[in-house]
Amino acid sequence: MGDSGEGLIDNEARIQERMEELQRNRAQAHKPPVKNPQLRQQIESLQLARKEMARSLENTSHEARRLQLKAALADLDLRIQKMQVLAED
Repeated sequence: MGDSGEGLIDNEARIQERMEELQRNRAQAHKPPVKNPQLRQQIESLQLARKEMARSLENTSHEARRLQLKAALADLDLRIQKMQVLAED
């Protein structure tokens, strides 16, 4: 049986993630349209993959798998950041 404190922490993490997502959406709404829609689609695809991996990390208790997921998240963050720089040019 799960600890009720864990549920509160998970809820707070989900709320924080949702707030960050809303903030990103607001920031994107104020940006001019992207010149390269294909690049934008690739960025969105990577962001979606990142969300799924973050959820997997939350639900994984095996330490070796957690390390793999953290490394994959770091890689995705780097790839997203590079593509966003390209999209801004």
